[in-house]
Amino acid sequence: MATNHLTGELIDHTLTLTLHQLCRDGRVHAEFVLELVEYGVIQPRSGQTPGEWRFAGDDLVRLQRALRLQRDLQVNLPGVALSLDLLEELQELRRQLAQLP
Repeated sequence: MATNHLTGELIDHTLTLTLHQLCRDGRVHAEFVLELVEYGVIQPRSGQTPGEWRFAGDDLVRLQRALRLQRDLQVNLPGVALSLDLLEELQELRRQLAQLP
């Protein structure tokens, strides 16, 4: 488990969430999640239709970061997708640098 830096809650990254659970835990409407999926901000890990979708705990973190980018910086969804991808890439590069001798 890891701590969600936005809320201080523990996030189980092995957890799977339905669309309803993701909306409830993220405090968003399903329409917002559908838009996030459409723009590639989050991707269902399984399921063919929204009623069958299953999301990972990491998707809840991305959803909350997307909300924050929209709310605080007024970034549109394509910009949110790009920003989150770049932030994750930067985090991975920093992790790799930290492991160098």
